[in-house]
Amino acid sequence: MSIYEQGLEKNPANFVALSPLSFIARAAQVHPEHTAVVHGTRRYTWSESYNRCRQLASALRQKGIGQGDAVSIMAFNTPEMFEAHYGVPMAGAVLHSLNTRLDAKTIAFMIAHAESKVLIYDLELAHVIKDVLELLENPIEIIHIDDVLGNNGEALGTVEYESFIAQGD
Repeated sequence: MSIYEQGLEKNPANFVALSPLSFIARAAQVHPEHTAVVHGTRRYTWSESYNRCRQLASALRQKGIGQGDAVSIMAFNTPEMFEAHYGVPMAGAVLHSLNTRLDAKTIAFMIAHAESKVLIYDLELAHVIKDVLELLENPIEIIHIDDVLGNNGEALGTVEYESFIAQGD
């Protein structure tokens, strides 16, 4: 053992695990007013983004989603997808991101295999999600994203994303 390894066991003074959750918390603390997200006319600072992710996590927890539960999302590169990458793990759940180019049969298999409790989808993908829902045997909470920059589709769930996260504290 070299002298540079002696007495350097991991402790709070010399080691912090890298995590997306610690990253966004730090970004919100260090750069609260800097722009984090730009999507058309929508702009969110790091502080606003962090709060929205926390609201998503809280809303999921209120629905009973927690440690080890899967949350599937099928969306484009939107603020909601960004927020899911932080908010879902904040709730203790596993993010299951679905490829927008897959067919309904494959997506249904993946959702069933992951035992997803929630499916968040962009309205523009409703034509595929409608077929997916017909193939699923177990009920799943459906949340739709109404992206003003996207093409509209059918709202298949009971709640829109913004209304859903507004339930979180």
